[in-house]
Amino acid sequence: MEFRVEAGRPDRRTLSRAAAILKTGGIVAYPTDTLYGLAASPISAAAVRQLYRIKGRPVDAAIPLIAAGVAQIEAAGGELGPATRRLADAFWPGPLTLLLPAWAGLDAGVHAGLGTVAVRVPGHPVARMFAELCGGPITSTSANRSGEPATMDPDEVRRTLGAELDALIDAGLSPGGAASTIVDASGRVPRLVRAGAVPWDRVLECLE
Repeated sequence: MEFRVEAGRPDRRTLSRAAAILKTGGIVAYPTDTLYGLAASPISAAAVRQLYRIKGRPVDAAIPLIAAGVAQIEAAGGELGPATRRLADAFWPGPLTLLLPAWAGLDAGVHAGLGTVAVRVPGHPVARMFAELCGGPITSTSANRSGEPATMDPDEVRRTLGAELDALIDAGLSPGGAASTIVDASGRVPRLVRAGAVPWDRVLECLE
């Protein structure tokens, strides 16, 4: 099933229909502020297994999440630590991903047994509204088969994965660009996990 929405002004009713598919175990492709991603409910073991199968993803590779906002993350996983909250306030919505302790209820496949989960609030209205309507954080692995290029084009998602998806939210081309920066700010010293769109020196400046 396909749902077409405007990137800047998504229709809530349309996205509610896509969210209903996810809530019943479906896999939904959707736009983010970088590339197209694949959404599954991270609390559904069956949906997470299906996501791994569609991507051909190694089961020891953890899956990142997105959320509608800080409040949704804290409702699921508890209050953010001081440094993590400071980075969230400074860079969200946007391409900064933060490592958090995996919370109760998450399927173990999401964090691949690592005990931490990577989460961000994206700067794309469709992605944020979709996560809001899904009622909690959703997965955000790129909408491609493992080992193949990620894409900003819904037509490419349709061509490569369309037959295996339950729904595609088409909002036109995503902005593309560098992947999100991943940071672990839970310890005494912040750690850069993956360089990306937010420069590391800006992260450090924020925490000074």
